[in-house]
Amino acid sequence: MLGICVCLCAVFTHVLSQEVEEPVSYTCTEGYEYDAVREQCRDIDECTLLDDACKGGMQCINHFGGYLCLPKSAVIYISKEGEQVPLRPPQPSHTIRCAAGFAADEQNICGDVNECDVQSPCQHHCYNLIGSFLCQCEQGYELAQDLVSCQDIDECSFSSYMCQYQCINSPGSYSCECPEGYQLQGNRLCQDVNECEMGTHNCQDHEMCWNYYGGFRCYPKNPCEAPYTKTSENRCICRSQAECQGIPPSVVYKYMSIQADRTVPADIFQIQATNIYANTHNTFRIKAGNEAGDFFLRPSSNVSAMLVLTKPLSGPREYVVDLEMITHHLAMSYRSSSLLRLTIIVGPYAF
Repeated sequence: MLGICVCLCAVFTHVLSQEVEEPVSYTCTEGYEYDAVREQCRDIDECTLLDDACKGGMQCINHFGGYLCLPKSAVIYISKEGEQVPLRPPQPSHTIRCAAGFAADEQNICGDVNECDVQSPCQHHCYNLIGSFLCQCEQGYELAQDLVSCQDIDECSFSSYMCQYQCINSPGSYSCECPEGYQLQGNRLCQDVNECEMGTHNCQDHEMCWNYYGGFRCYPKNPCEAPYTKTSENRCICRSQAECQGIPPSVVYKYMSIQADRTVPADIFQIQATNIYANTHNTFRIKAGNEAGDFFLRPSSNVSAMLVLTKPLSGPREYVVDLEMITHHLAMSYRSSSLLRLTIIVGPYAF
């Protein structure tokens, strides 16, 4: 009985030891995995396992324990029986998709596309950028909303100061024009043309040409009418005492031109005695031609006075103003007068 127990216990112990035996586990270095068939660690081919192991068109080269990402043009050498043999990996069968502004080359590497050379998208000037391009317009033009076309800039709409008289827009530029009787001075200003000096007037031989802003007038060389006679240029004298009763003994004719819309008050003409006598006192007045009160005569001394413009005048228009100087002879107790007939021509413009 004792012998049987010993035998059965031995068998049970053997069976129990087989049931509790644990399997052997192996841990491999990163980049390797255990091969149960070969009972050893083997390299993991990440290039096959991972779809996007290398990005940007780089080629994936499997390596012991890892992988390399190299340019498509790279040549890899492997040692084979002491000889280095170049290894060129197979070209990928898929097509590389590049971002806008880039294109793949023969080696499936994305590179910048020079749009300026390929298609000339700009109307004027094209400048290539990495992945894009930039259009610029010539002077006098600006980019349209499509950023490739050029449209004309209307410089005349910027300011009325562009031209003194009239601004003419043209493709890519502009020009200034002046009215008849004026010529362009520089780029924007208008200058009066002196037809009298240039000989472009139509005055007759018995007439004199007088230039004014924007034109000219023809006046008689001899302005004297009976009973006056001419004694010098623009001066007329009445010599007959019988015929000179009640009229100035002398009349002087003067001409001047002013611009339209002149700022007022403005001193425009000075009248002055040509002869100065002792024991005399002179007074000045506007005798005729100032019915609208456009002028004022301001005495400046005993022998002179200044004609002042009091209102802006529009042109073209002609004013004839008689300025009288009355001389009081204190010692002899009598007086005499002389008249200056001033013709004022207002030009058509303020320049």
